[in-house]
Amino acid sequence: MRLTRLPLLPLALAVLALQTGVAQAHTSSGAGGFASGFAHPILGWDHVVAMVAVGLWGAVLGRPALWLLPLVFPLVMALGAAAGILGLPLPAVETGIALSGVVLGLMVALAWPAPLWVAALITGAFAIFHGHAHGTELPGTAGPLAYGLGFVLGTGLLHMAGIGFGLLWTSPRGRLAVRAAGLAIAAAGGAFLTGLA
Repeated sequence: MRLTRLPLLPLALAVLALQTGVAQAHTSSGAGGFASGFAHPILGWDHVVAMVAVGLWGAVLGRPALWLLPLVFPLVMALGAAAGILGLPLPAVETGIALSGVVLGLMVALAWPAPLWVAALITGAFAIFHGHAHGTELPGTAGPLAYGLGFVLGTGLLHMAGIGFGLLWTSPRGRLAVRAAGLAIAAAGGAFLTGLA
């Protein structure tokens, strides 16, 4: 019973935090920056699918990947965001974001038992694209630090949602559900990649 409720907790917290941030968005540039950063990954489905997939893949691989992959992603994403804020070019950002959904979704659907360093490398490589998009879309009135804290927190909540759902992996029916979720994520990434979504 507790496992079925666990994935809903991070999403509920995300919605509450977003509503609070939006209410404060016009009171100062710091609050607006935080709210904008927090909303960016949560309201962008191309980001949502990949970030949930990171948590799912970590859960499928088990410890230490369960916590390492959701730690690698925001750390490397922050570096990508800094590059975007500084105006450093990165080719094919949108393609990289869409491919992250396809690849990470397939990793979950196939339950590919990647070595930890390979899983971290794949996760980090895609995090650069997501971070760069966050950095280049920084609102002009937003403080970079508040914005960065917002998108890291939003990303973390999406990872937690993936981990929570991924904990169903311990049962046969749960494995089917997790694999199906991975397949749905890969399909969504494919839709983003081909322009169907």
